[in-house]
Amino acid sequence: MTKLKVQVKTGYNTDKWRKRIKSRSDITAHLTHLTKNDASYGDIDMVIKILREGKLIGSTTDKGFIIGSNPAVCFQEAPLYGVCQNVYHEQQNQAELGGKTRYHAVGLSFRKDYVFNHGGRPVLYEKTEIAKQMLPKEEWWRIVNFNLENQDKIIDWTHEREWRVKGDFTFDISEAYVLLINHDCYRYFIEHAGEEILSSIKGIITLQSVLE
Repeated sequence: MTKLKVQVKTGYNTDKWRKRIKSRSDITAHLTHLTKNDASYGDIDMVIKILREGKLIGSTTDKGFIIGSNPAVCFQEAPLYGVCQNVYHEQQNQAELGGKTRYHAVGLSFRKDYVFNHGGRPVLYEKTEIAKQMLPKEEWWRIVNFNLENQDKIIDWTHEREWRVKGDFTFDISEAYVLLINHDCYRYFIEHAGEEILSSIKGIITLQSVLE
């Protein structure tokens, strides 16, 4: 009796997904959250505090650009080289962009699937009033205003490829990569983070090395 061989086809699994991402320079398997503070070392101390607490606190309408009543934690889906370019552009054009420092080159990075499994989702880029009609009020935290109609008042944040998590983002420190500006910041972090953090995090990346 002849046995028939059955060929089992596997779906688009994690290995195939990561293989596709690795073959592209414009997409990434990680999401980046950049912290804010008044000085570089203040930023690093903030990262250490976040790692000790294992939590990123969600921004609100008052402290960020979140629409609706629900706070949210923001991430960039841009590859690290693109994140560096975003930070550099903000630094070089700060006065033209209203004088605000929107992000510093210090923060944390997590696998995209890890954030997804903890409620993270891509935002909806659309004119706010249209987006409000598309989403229920409880989902308005996912809206980012996008409008190219007025050439003198462009609203476009798509360079961030933003993701958000509703509320706060509680994470396992073993899933976190630490992003620092340069070697000096790296040394400061090593000296002040403590053994418990250093032995637990997934890794440390200096963004200056990404550009070299």
